[in-house]
Amino acid sequence: MHRLGLALIAVASLSACDVGKFTVNTTSKVLLRGQPSLQQEADYELARTAIPGALKTVESFWIVDPDNWRLNKILTEGYCQYGTAFVEDDWEAAKFKKDLDAIEYNNTRSNHIFTRCLNFALKVLGPRWQKEIFEGPDVVAKLVKETSSDKRFELLFAGLALGSLVNHNLTRVEMISNLPTIEVIMNRVLEMDKANPPANKSHAALPYIALGMLNSGRPAAMGGDPAKAKAMFEKALEVTNQKMLLARTLMGYRIGIQTNDQKFFHEQLKIVLETAPSVWPEQRLANEVAHRKARRYLSHEKDLF
Repeated sequence: MHRLGLALIAVASLSACDVGKFTVNTTSKVLLRGQPSLQQEADYELARTAIPGALKTVESFWIVDPDNWRLNKILTEGYCQYGTAFVEDDWEAAKFKKDLDAIEYNNTRSNHIFTRCLNFALKVLGPRWQKEIFEGPDVVAKLVKETSSDKRFELLFAGLALGSLVNHNLTRVEMISNLPTIEVIMNRVLEMDKANPPANKSHAALPYIALGMLNSGRPAAMGGDPAKAKAMFEKALEVTNQKMLLARTLMGYRIGIQTNDQKFFHEQLKIVLETAPSVWPEQRLANEVAHRKARRYLSHEKDLF
C-alpha cells in the first residue's frame, strides 16, 4: 500500500509538469552533443539536403520549449551556417552566371535565413538588445560594452548575421549604417576572448574573419583597409593552425580584388585547393565550402583581372 501511494504521488507530480518540455529538455542535450556530425560532413550535397530538415526538427522542439538554451544555440549557429554555406553560396554562383532571377531569389532567401539567425541570437541577448541594436552609434557602443562575457556566443552570431544582412542590402543606406555596429560587436568579442580564449577554434576565428570581410569590402580609396583585412584573415588562420581554409579563400579572393593583385589572388586560392579539406576533420564541411568557392573564383580569374 505504501508503494502504491508513492507511485500515485509520482504520477501526479509528472502530470503536474509539462511532459513535452521535460522530453524536449532531455532531447536537447543529445542534439547539442550530436551537432558536430554535420560540421564533420564531407559530402556537400548531403549536407545541403539534410540541414534544412534538421533545423526545422530542432525548431519544432524549440516551439514546445522556447526558453531551452541548447535549442536556441543550435538554431542560432545552424541558421547562420546554413545561410553562409548554401543559400549565400547559391546567390554568389548566380552572380557569376549573371542569372538575375536566381540572384534575386537567393538574395531574398539569404535575408530570411540570416534574419532567423539574428532573431535567435537577440532572444538570448534580451529585450534591451532587441530594442537598441539599430539605434545610434553611442547607444550601440554602450549596449555592446555592457554585454557580459557569458553572452559571447550570441553576441558573435548577432554580429555575423547583421554583417550578412548588410552584405545582401548594399543599396539600402539604413542597412549600410550598421557597419560600425558590426565592428564594435566583433571588437568586443575579441576583447572577451583575450580574457577567456574560446575552446572552439572555429568560433575563435570567426570575429577575425568578420573584420577581414569588413575591411576588404571597399577599395582603399573608398575607405577600405586591405592591410588590416589581410592581418585579420591571417589571424583567423593562426588561431586555427592554418586549418580554416575558408579564411584563406576569402583572403585571396577579396584582397586580391581589392588591391588588384592577381598574383596574390592566384597563389592563395591555389594553396587552398592543394590543402585537403580533411586537414580539419571537425570542420570538414566548412573546408569543403572553401574548396567550392576557391574553384569558382579561379575559374573566373580572367574575368576578374
